[in-house]
Amino acid sequence: MAASSPHNAQQAEAGRTPTLAVLVGIFMVTITPFVAGLVQGQTADWTRNLLYAIATGVLLFNVWRGSVWAWRLTVGFCMVAGLVVFVVGMLAGSVAWQGWVVSGAGLAYLLLGTALVGTAVIRAFLDSRWAARGRQLRGKA
Repeated sequence: MAASSPHNAQQAEAGRTPTLAVLVGIFMVTITPFVAGLVQGQTADWTRNLLYAIATGVLLFNVWRGSVWAWRLTVGFCMVAGLVVFVVGMLAGSVAWQGWVVSGAGLAYLLLGTALVGTAVIRAFLDSRWAARGRQLRGKA
């Protein structure tokens, strides 16, 4: 099987939908506690949580646009947050069943972050975006 590259246009185009699904998944896992708190009437930290949601959206939008640094930050945040959330959920799971749900969120972060790195069609799509963005930035200079 050939390695993914920005020159494989067919594989890059096939990665459009999975990439969008992974980015939306990361956003949904990130904002779920905030939305759940709002539904339960917990509005004490809504401005801070709204800023976090906006910052996450901006970061993921930059990944979609083809920013390498945004991709690296996203993968790093997914790995660190996934491990921390998983461990915290495991510790809480020994006391209450809700801790297992939190552990599931940690696993979701780990899986989604890994998908950004290890799925061939997603990497081909992102490689093509990076190449296009590099050409665009070189053209402006």
